Amino acid sequence: MNTKPIVVLIKKIPLLYLILIVCSCNSEDKKNSSITELPPIETQMTKTLTATLEHKIKATLGEGAFWNYETKELYWIDIEGKTLHIYNPNTKTNKNISTPSRVGTVVPVNKEKAVIALQDGIYIINTDSGDHELISEIERNIPTNRFNDGKCDPSGRLWVGSMALDETPKAANLYMVNAKGESILKKDGVTISNGIVWTKDKKTMYYIDTPTAEVKAYDYDDATGNITNERVAIKVSNDLGYPDGMAIDGNDNLWIGMWNGNAVIQFDPKSGTIMSKIEVPAHNVTSCAFGGENLDILYITTASVDMTDEEHKKFPLAGSLFKVNPGVIGVKSPFFKFE
Repeated sequence: MNTKPIVVLIKKIPLLYLILIVCSCNSEDKKNSSITELPPIETQMTKTLTATLEHKIKATLGEGAFWNYETKELYWIDIEGKTLHIYNPNTKTNKNISTPSRVGTVVPVNKEKAVIALQDGIYIINTDSGDHELISEIERNIPTNRFNDGKCDPSGRLWVGSMALDETPKAANLYMVNAKGESILKKDGVTISNGIVWTKDKKTMYYIDTPTAEVKAYDYDDATGNITNERVAIKVSNDLGYPDGMAIDGNDNLWIGMWNGNAVIQFDPKSGTIMSKIEVPAHNVTSCAFGGENLDILYITTASVDMTDEEHKKFPLAGSLFKVNPGVIGVKSPFFKFE
């Protein structure tokens, strides 16, 4: 996530007002049918839980939560801290691996290796020694950009997006990187590339470009990696914060970290409505991942940047790792398949 969301790009419109607009626009087409008005956003939330501290740390820009189901460890990063973290919840230890530049995301390859997006390209890193090798030079020729978040599709290809260092609108891109390190541009005109997940039937991809305050849905072809039929699945009210990193559960519902929102919110992408809210004792919530032996624990990363003095006093644990049992089961996120 960025350190200062581009508020100018996102018009603040109350959710209820949007609902009334939708009803009004459809009234001409439905004169002879009844229109069911959706309840206010508060009554749509079925439950509210509170996350607890799992690991106290002052990460500058914690991000990229990923559960390695083979090693039973949480991989995560501190973008501005230029650090890859590997947290073991059983031993309560957190391993730090320094990176030579800002690190935008991490996905395991196996027990000893992971793919990381550094500022000048995509690398394979040995998580024991810290040694790394370049596999793709995408955006090396754009020094004004850096990578920001990414995950692997069901076939193990890395989808990774970028953002401009000065947050210039529409200056970034979304790429797909295959096992050979070959990259394909999938979407341009991106501002701050963030959360990305796929449904369990492999037919739908969800994606967040944060300043749009939207979660986009795409028809997805896993055989080719093609995406088509872009549409808005969720429109996030600014009252909730800005949508950042994202996880998907076994029911294909979305869990989204809210920058400036002190929460992770569960959405039903089919209706666009809120299902539950996880309150987090940190102002900027950046990503989340289902982990634990049964994938029933939601681990949450946070940041300590872009906060006022008052917010730092209110949220002294900002930058730490948190966890909650949300009452649902997650799915195993695909590793990167590397030749």
